[in-house]
Parts: sequence; structure tokens; C-alpha cells
Amino acid sequence: MARGARRTIQGRTARTNVAGSNRRLRVGRLLLVIALLLTCGKLIQVQGFEASALSEKAQQQRLTRQPIRAERGSVLDRNQNVLAFSNEARQLYANPRMLTETFDEEHAKDPSKPTAVQYKQEIARFIPQVVQGKITEQEVLDALFEDVQFTYFGAEIDPSQAQVIHEKYPQIGAEYRATREYPAGDLGANIIGAANWRMDEKRVRGQIGLEYSLDPVLAGTDGVKVSDTAMGSSLVIPGTERELEPAVAGSDVQLTIDSDLQFTVQRELADYARKAGASSASAVVLDAKTGEVYALANDKTFDPRGSWAENSGNPAVTTPYEPGSVNKVITAAGAIENGIVKPDTVLQVPGSISVADRTVEDAWPHGTMPLTFTGVLGKSSNVGTLMVAQQLGEQRFYDLARGFGLGQRTGVGLAGESAGSLPPRESWSGSTFANLPIGQGLSMTVLQMAGMYQAIANDGVRVPPRVIAAEIRPDGTRVERPRPEGVRVVSPQTAHTVKDMLRSVVQKDKDTRQNGTGPDAALTGFQISGKTGTAQQINPACRCYSNSKYWITFAGILPADNPRFVVGLMLDGPSSGTREAASAAPLFHNIAAFITQRYQIPLSKEQAPIQILQPN
Repeated sequence: MARGARRTIQGRTARTNVAGSNRRLRVGRLLLVIALLLTCGKLIQVQGFEASALSEKAQQQRLTRQPIRAERGSVLDRNQNVLAFSNEARQLYANPRMLTETFDEEHAKDPSKPTAVQYKQEIARFIPQVVQGKITEQEVLDALFEDVQFTYFGAEIDPSQAQVIHEKYPQIGAEYRATREYPAGDLGANIIGAANWRMDEKRVRGQIGLEYSLDPVLAGTDGVKVSDTAMGSSLVIPGTERELEPAVAGSDVQLTIDSDLQFTVQRELADYARKAGASSASAVVLDAKTGEVYALANDKTFDPRGSWAENSGNPAVTTPYEPGSVNKVITAAGAIENGIVKPDTVLQVPGSISVADRTVEDAWPHGTMPLTFTGVLGKSSNVGTLMVAQQLGEQRFYDLARGFGLGQRTGVGLAGESAGSLPPRESWSGSTFANLPIGQGLSMTVLQMAGMYQAIANDGVRVPPRVIAAEIRPDGTRVERPRPEGVRVVSPQTAHTVKDMLRSVVQKDKDTRQNGTGPDAALTGFQISGKTGTAQQINPACRCYSNSKYWITFAGILPADNPRFVVGLMLDGPSSGTREAASAAPLFHNIAAFITQRYQIPLSKEQAPIQILQPN
């Protein structure tokens, strides 16, 4: 009985175990089928619905975008001579710390290999030979023995030189640079300015001068290229580089400047200012008909290839001064235009004149003396000028001064241009008109001063000066800058009359009473019109006019009988006591002599007649 019961129990247990195993098997199979279905579903999703998106994502992870730097445009003079252009260069770099670790480890394993010190010294000897001394051995040693992970060193070098170095010593890298070259050095630097490589932008940018103000024109537009790189690496897969957007080169800019004349004016001006003991000096040469700037110079300049922290300004357009007697041309033009006097009108000129609470004297002591109105200009009589200015009247004088461009920028296209100062008419006091007609109490730049005489030389029409002639686009298309419209200041007859009167300034006669104030400006074989000027500077101690510090000016027209050029000159505070400190007329003579040769200007058909300045 007990034995039979045990058999029954064991059978039931076996059947129960088999049933449990079958159930687990079915559940397992079901789970496996579900897993397979999920896997198939995901596979269908990935390969079907998401294949394109995932492929694009993978491609993006392999793509490397790089800019294609646009070539910067050049700056040319009026004769297509290149004054500034861009070039490609390389900047060397290294990882000194890695060099030390790598080569010391290799030497430890194989003593026949050089130590890090020996290897660095070998590199330092090799590089100067390749770059022909542009980088010294000591510069390389100083860089390679720094305890840093990364360092740039040496000057920028030619790409071919960098390639030679890298092939010989792969541990020395070379990074792309664009350089700005100025083949003429400091010639026209105050106009052109300077541009250099900007590490933050990885490109050349204009910093000062036209390089800065015309940067959008010169810079061009960068393009974009892409390449495939190996996963987890910066190595470019060969044959995968392609251009998405091409770079558009910058436009060239052609100036009105003549580099030969600019060179001469810079040299003559600097030399003359030094001899005169002037603290500064500026000069400009304009085309008498078009107002184009052929030369614009300051005695101090800079070399854009080096440091330009000092002397990088352009005082010829940014720094106004009181012009002195060159401003008497306004009174002369107004008096002739309005029929107040004629050139041969004789005035009885006393030694001084009172205007409101001021007494103004001539530069030389004299009693009442007869002077023609031409003589008033030729001998630069303050008293005679004020006598005629009072007849002209304040309002007509003011209107003419505005017509000649005073108190307003010329729009020449150079950064920082000053408008000078012409006191508003409503602010004048009784004594204001004692100063303005003789060139005190107002200010102008040397460019504005030259512009006044350009109007006289151009039959009474002032043409605003310009220094930018045209843009030349990458495809060769030339786009001329619009020529400024002229401003009629006085009639052609008035301009002609005043121009002839101004010939008296440079005349020299046996009868010394007929001598003008600037005979040193005369040029044999050519008629010259011009005007000397001397203006007192303000003494800051008393806020009054100084009796020892002056601005010396000269404005001249060449040749007077057929005007081609106008020259404006200013010396600030000449103090040497020499001939050069007394007048800028000799400087005009030197520049005018070069101009006549440079442009092969024909001799005047006849010598200028001696005009009567002081009648008997």
C-alpha cells in the first residue's frame, strides 16, 4: 500500500514538472518572437524611414568646413604703380614640451638617437639657412626651449621656405598667413594707412587710413570649402575637398596720387621743416581744373611695414590752423567782384587802423603811404586789406568765405577730416572783422587753403578735392568715383583779375618799392601767382596772440597764365631763425620746379609784367 502510494505521487510530480517546462518553453519562445519582431521593426525604421537622416548626420560628423580667404585688393597710384598689395606667408610654430618628451624618450631607448637638446639645436641651425636670416638661430632656440605646449616663433616666411622646413623637421608646423606689402615704404603712408593680420579673424584687416575706411571694398568676400575627415581625426580624406561658395576677391582702388610727385613733396617738405625748425609741416598739390589730389604730405610719416604707433595721423586734413595773409584772397575777390576797387585803385594806407576796440598794424612800420589795391596784396598790407573789407561788408565777406569752402569739410575721402572753423555770423563781435579778413580768428586745413586758390585758378569755380579715382573690380571692370560738382564762387573775370594781381607777390624789381613779399617763389620762365601768409599763434599762458610763435603759409598757382596745379604749404612754429623759417616761398619754388619738369609744362609765352604796387 505504501509502495503504491509513492508511485502515484511520483507520477503526478513528473507530469507537473513536464507541464511547467512546456509552459516556460512557450513563454521563452514568445519572448524570442517579440524580440525578433522589435529588432525587425527597428531595422526597418533605421534602414527605411531614418536611413537618409542618419546618413546625413554621419556625413556631417565627417565634414570639416573651412573658409576660403578672399584676396585683398591692391592700392594703386594714378599711373597704376602698386602702393599696397597682399601676399601669402606662413607662421612657424612648435610644441617644445612634446619635442622634449619625445626625443628624450627615444634617446633613452636608443642612445644613438639625438637628445631633445641636440635635436632642437639642429633645428635652430637649419631654419636661418632656409629663410636667409629672416629668423635668427637665437629666436628659434628661445622658442624651442620654452616650457610650453605651443608657441609661434619668428617672422612670417615664404610658403616654399616653410615647406622645406616642415619636410626636414615635421615637428615644426607652418600656419597660413596673409601679409600686406607696401613696396614704396612710407610713401603716401598718411593717406594709404596700414592693414595687418588679425589673429581673432584669421585675415588681414585695415587699421588706419584708406586701408581702414575702404576695408569693405578692398577685403572682398570669403568663400567656403568642405572636406571629409577620418572619424576622430583632423586628417583630410584625399580627393574629398570641394568648394561650396567661391571667394570673391576685393577690388583694387586707384588713387589720384602721383607717387613720383608724392615722394618729392614728402622729401622736400621734411627737409625744409627741419631747416626751419618747424614743429610740423604739411603740403598739398591739386590739379587746378579737377581738384584731384596729386600729392598730400606731412613732414612726419611712418612706415606701414613696421610700427605705426607714432606719426600715423594726417595733419594735412585733420589739423586746422590760422592761415594769416593767404586769407586776404577773399577780400580781394569780393572787392573786385562787387566793383568796390580795381587793381590799380590807389589807397592811402596809414600804418594802423582801428576796428571796434582793436588796433591793427602792418608788418612793417610806415606812415600813410599810397598803395594800389594790387600793392595791398603784393605787400600784404593788413591795414589796406581791412580798409577794403569794411567797404565789402561783413555779410558779403562771410558769404564768400563759405563759398570758398571755409568752415566745412571738403569731402576728400580721408578719415578724420576737419572742417576748420569759421565763426557763425550771429556770433561776431565788433572786433571779429578786425581778424577774419587778415586770416586770424578762423582756421582751415592746408587742403582747404589750397582749395581756395584752386577756385581762383579755375575761373572762379571751386571743385571739391578728391583722392580716390576709381575702383577696379576683380573682373577688370573700372568704376569711376563720381566727380564732385563745382561751386561757383566768383565770376571768371574776377578770378582772372585776382590771379593776375597775385603775380605781384612773387615779383622783384630794380625799384624795390615794387617788390612783393614772396619773390623766392618765382620760377624762371614761368608766370607764378601766389600769396604769402604769417599768422600769430595763441599763447596758452595769456590766451592771447603770441609775438614769437607763428604759422607760415604759402599758396601758389602754376603757371599763372595757364593754370595746371595749385600748391598749398604750411609750417607750424618755425624757430630756427633761418631763411626757411621766414617764408615758405622757397619751398614752393622747389616743388614747382619739379612739377614743371615732371609734367613737361611749357614755358609761359611771356614774362609777367611788373605791376605797380607803390606809386610815386
